[in-house]
Order: sequence, then C-alpha cells, then structure tokens
Amino acid sequence: MNSKLTVLALLYFVQGMPYGLQSSLLPIYLRTSGLSLTKISLTKALYFPWILKLIWAPFVDNLGTKKKWLLITMSGLAVTCLVNALLSPDTDFAAVALALLTMNFLSSVQDIAVDGIAVRLLRQEEVGYGNTVQVVGYKIGSVLAGGGLLTVMDVIGWSSLFVMLSTVYCVVALYTWKTPVLNINFINQSNEEKSQKHTLNPWKILQELLSVPGTQWTLVFVLIYKLGEQGAMSMFPLFLLDSHMSARELGIWNGMVAMGFSILGSSIGGLLMSKYRAISVMTSAFIFRLGGLAFQTFLVFAFTGSSLLMKGAAILSLCMQHFLGGLITTVTFSIMMYCTQKADQRIQATHYSFLATLEVMGKLTFSALVGGVVDWIGFPASFFLFLILSAAAVVHVFKAPTVFYGVQHNKAEQEEPK
Repeated sequence: MNSKLTVLALLYFVQGMPYGLQSSLLPIYLRTSGLSLTKISLTKALYFPWILKLIWAPFVDNLGTKKKWLLITMSGLAVTCLVNALLSPDTDFAAVALALLTMNFLSSVQDIAVDGIAVRLLRQEEVGYGNTVQVVGYKIGSVLAGGGLLTVMDVIGWSSLFVMLSTVYCVVALYTWKTPVLNINFINQSNEEKSQKHTLNPWKILQELLSVPGTQWTLVFVLIYKLGEQGAMSMFPLFLLDSHMSARELGIWNGMVAMGFSILGSSIGGLLMSKYRAISVMTSAFIFRLGGLAFQTFLVFAFTGSSLLMKGAAILSLCMQHFLGGLITTVTFSIMMYCTQKADQRIQATHYSFLATLEVMGKLTFSALVGGVVDWIGFPASFFLFLILSAAAVVHVFKAPTVFYGVQHNKAEQEEPK
C-alpha cells in the first residue's frame, strides 16, 4: 500500500498548487492592488473548467491510459507556468488570467486521471488512508503555492515563482513516467476502455450515474456541504485585511499556520474513519463546525484591530475552522469514493468525476458570488447568512441514506471474505 500512497500523494500535491496559488496568493495580491471584493470574487470564474470535468471525463476514460494523460497534462502545466513567468499581473492581467484558466483546464483533466487511478488502486479498507493522502497532499501543494509563496513573494518575485512551479511539474512528471506502480496496475487499461465507447452517450451516462445507490443524496450533499464554510474562509481573511492586519501576517497565519491545522484535521479524519462510521464522524464534525462559525460571526461583529486579544481570537478561529474543514473534506471524499465503488467498474472513473465536479461547482458558484454579497450587505450580515447555510448542511447530513451507515473499514470488516 505504501507505493500506492506515495504515487497518489505526489499526484495530488501537484494538483493542489494551482488552487493554492489562486485561492490564497492571488486574492491578497489583488486586494493590495486596490481591487474591490466583487472583482476579486469574480476571479473564481477561472476555476470554470473544473465544472466541465464531466464533459471530458469519458474521453479520459476511453482514450489511452491514465498514465499518458498525466504526462500530457503535467507537461502542459510546466509550459504554462513558464509562459506566466514572462507576464506581469499588473500590466498583462488578461494574459495572466488566460494562463491561469489554462492551468485549471489541464489540472481538471489531470484530476480525472488521478481519481480514476485512485478508485482502481485502493481497496475498500484502504479508502480512508487513500483519501487522507489525497486531501493532505493536495493541501500541502496548496499551502506551498499559496501562503508559503505569499510570504516570500516580495523577495523572489512573480517570474521566479512560476519558474519554481514549472520545475516541480517537470520533476513529478519524470517520477510518474518512471514509477512501476502505474505500469503494473494499468497495463491493460487501454484495451478495457476501448470496449466501453458506448459510455460516451451523455444521456446514458447520466442515467447510469444517478442509478448508483446513494448517488442522489451524495450529489446534494457535495453541492451544499461547503457553502457556509467556503464563504467564511474566503471572506474572513479579507475582513482581517480590511481591519488592518497585514498581508504578510495573513500569509503566515491563514496561508501557513491555519492550513497546517487543516492538514492535521484531514489526517485525523482518516484515523477516525478507521474506528468509527464515516457518517457518524461527519455528523459530529458538522456540529462542531457550526459552533466554530458562530464564534467567527461574533468576532466579525466585535473585532477591533488594535486589540491583541481580538487578533489572537481571530487567529484561533481561523485555525479551528481550517481544522474542522480539513476533517470534513477527508470524510466527504471518502464517502464519495464509497459511493463510486458501488458503481459498475466501467463507469467508476466517470462517476467519481461527476461527484467531484458537483463538489467543485457548489464551492465555486458560491465563492464567485460571495464578494458581491459582502459588498452589498456587509460583513456582519453575510456571516450570519453563512451560519444559516451551515445549519442547512447539518440537517441534510442527518438525512443520510442507510447505505452509508454501514460503511466502516475497521479490522473486522477487513477480515471478511471478499
């Protein structure tokens, strides 16, 4: 299992870099340049290719091997980073936006290939560990490309930043090309997939996906589970910036320390799932998250930038929300994978991409609008809205179908005959 987890960790690590770059570094950079919250939120539209993943997922399934798709996309990402290194967001914003859009397209295709590999590689008792590696690897890539680079942005500059990212893509692409894990497990993949071309029928794909047990509850869940949290996590750092906390402080506390707590939460989520049912862990985490968001809402009403006590409480709130968010994310992706494993093998990669696309759609649609909401009704009222949305997600979790309540990959289950 160690060789599987190593490969997955590296692949999800490089997938996290574009997200961290655009979610942590870019908003702070643009805000310090004087852009409105509405315009900053609209840059979330650059993630649009992730919403369209389901369109090209069947092609990744049916044309060539997953390994070839990985090599093509990582090579493209390395070249795109080099192009970005030649541009400046101050004078070439449209070109930079196009390059970032291209990065998101290539990353979304890469994500389909990696998810397809993970579904086939991991046995049911390995899903919790695999998704821990997935989330932690993704977040480490996000932290290094976002908060980590934000703290040294003034030193290394925009161009050097993208040269470094291009180098990372080249190194991981070389490792992917050389590793025997993908060759051993997917050597017959092309022949299998050539016989599955009938799955390119969009209507038939949708019917098959929705017929998988637990899919309808899961698709609603992945659309709404992050709404309140996503609004708070994206707007609270900007609230602190407007309240005179510096960009460097935010890079350290929100981009690195709080993300460290997110990674810790993701790791603990995998451990808890080895002892308790996934839905039981999820329910408890949602209740705690609701309390943490209530505390953060109070801070928005009461915060004064000159108070060290308030600043400490804000940092504590960031860490707490990221910890719970990380835990919830690991359990969510594990539930998605459990649901996918109930599907026929010939549509598993597409099924998981379907759920993952909806998960991204739920987050990005709200993220693109939340800046306009804050500009319209202000921070206090907006955070009260986030609290209500989080409460609605809790209600949905309590309505989980019984198919998920039996999911627990403990020792007793592992010893059952397959």
